[in-house]
Amino acid sequence: MGKVYLVGAGPGDPELLSLKAYKLLQEADVILADYLILGVRKMIPPGKRVIEVGKSGKDDGKKTSQHEINRLMAELARKYDKVVRLKGGDPFIFGRGGEEAEFLSRNGIDFEVVPGISTATAVPAYFGIPLTHREYSSSLTIITGHEKHISDHEMQTKMAPTRQAQTQTQAQTQTKTQTKAKTDASGGGVNWSAVAALGGTIVMLMGVKMMERNVKRLLDEGMPAETPVAILEKGFTEEARAIIGTLGDIVEKAREAHVEPPAVIVIGDVVKLRDILGHSSQNCSLKSSH
Repeated sequence: MGKVYLVGAGPGDPELLSLKAYKLLQEADVILADYLILGVRKMIPPGKRVIEVGKSGKDDGKKTSQHEINRLMAELARKYDKVVRLKGGDPFIFGRGGEEAEFLSRNGIDFEVVPGISTATAVPAYFGIPLTHREYSSSLTIITGHEKHISDHEMQTKMAPTRQAQTQTQAQTQTKTQTKAKTDASGGGVNWSAVAALGGTIVMLMGVKMMERNVKRLLDEGMPAETPVAILEKGFTEEARAIIGTLGDIVEKAREAHVEPPAVIVIGDVVKLRDILGHSSQNCSLKSSH
């Protein structure tokens, strides 16, 4: 039985790939690769066996089920010594790395996690937007904009042990709590009320497709319509561009700009710093739309 390496490929710039990740790409017997931009692909030696298992985020058919990915990891681990599961960004930040590590652990397959630089922090920096600043934001919340649906049956199954251990009075109280939890967790656990109330900086990953719905949720929870928003599209590529607006107008601006994945969405006052810090030498060629 071989070993599976859950490797973070970083935000796409090959120079931001860790030394350990680079070494594993050279030594791997086979690579299970997510949808990655060309820069990182160039670091894979010619002739290396690469199996595409990505989800591009677009409606282009480039999707592989998680069940199939898990099956492949197990199958390849039985055949090869070093199996690299190459994932964009960091495997443990909305990359399903936790789910894959859990699968490997449950099936007795040796594995190792190799962290990568997350797009959640790298892309805003690339565009000249610091996520924290003493005069603008002292907190950071990272959320997914594409939530997992949890069915009623799944929620009931998770709650069953708790119900059995409660008295009738406690159960009545817990029912109210469960109803609230079900509302918050039915889309994957994002508590939109808490996110809106916390303030600070919000970074949303995988939020392009559901942008209108997610923006409406924040507005419905009381976040001001004038809150600054930046959509940072295709960071670390020649097509990189920033669409700047507010919660009140960003959906329309995104529609007019024909925004496509991948994109990182930053919400909060730190977006204002883009006008100051976005003029550095590394950012001067980036496109910007206000």
